[in-house]
Amino acid sequence: MLEQQIIYALIGTGATCLATVLGAAMVFVFKKDMGEKMQKMFLGFAAGIMIAASVWSLLIPAMDMATEQGQIPALPVGIGFVAGGAFLWALDRLLPHMHIGSGEQEGLPCHWRRSTMVVFAVTLHNIPEGMAVGLALAAAAMGETASLSAAIGLAVGMALQNYPEGASVSLPLRSCGVGKWKAFLYGSLSGVVEPIFGLLAVLVSSAVVGIMPWVLSFAAGAMIYVVVEELIPEAHLGEHSHAGTISVMVGFLVMMLLDVMFA
Repeated sequence: MLEQQIIYALIGTGATCLATVLGAAMVFVFKKDMGEKMQKMFLGFAAGIMIAASVWSLLIPAMDMATEQGQIPALPVGIGFVAGGAFLWALDRLLPHMHIGSGEQEGLPCHWRRSTMVVFAVTLHNIPEGMAVGLALAAAAMGETASLSAAIGLAVGMALQNYPEGASVSLPLRSCGVGKWKAFLYGSLSGVVEPIFGLLAVLVSSAVVGIMPWVLSFAAGAMIYVVVEELIPEAHLGEHSHAGTISVMVGFLVMMLLDVMFA
């Protein structure tokens, strides 16, 4: 059973990672950086998808699993959700990174190159995404509440928002003077963390009986932290943005429809 869970998780997170790589390859097609409005739309779209995925693909299945296992749903879901947010908060405070369009370094002081810190910023976003896809597919392989089609729908939604995410790393790096192949490599590397953390989450969830609801909620908390702390503020870039707001709603709608269609 564990082998099947690992295979499912690696296939799903591998697909979302591939979407990031394909997005990073846009550096070979476009000569210019994406405009500010387009960047807002991509960020908003990603935020909407992650919010919907956190609710329908993670928190609700976690509640159902906890109930089936005889647990009080509020306990694993609540604690797991808070723990996921705290985990991303700690990484945000410790890991040196710099967001696209910002000249201010975050995390512990270091002397890394700007391009390296930009990649780490996007990598932070991808950690909970990899956990979410890996866990959803592992739960489907176990036959626990979540269906395989619903897990595939989640993977499709994450892949849709990873494609522009890869481009949002490689294109700005290229416009700053980084070579095409190096910009492509940096953009691709930002997605490699998804299979890694997806696999780690599956191994943890399989090692302890009844822990799956806790881990699913953990991934949801981590994703919501990313959305509120990074994606939505960056989608507005210091001012009200109709493009950013509408994109959040479109992303939410797309993920919600995917969940309904694949349920």
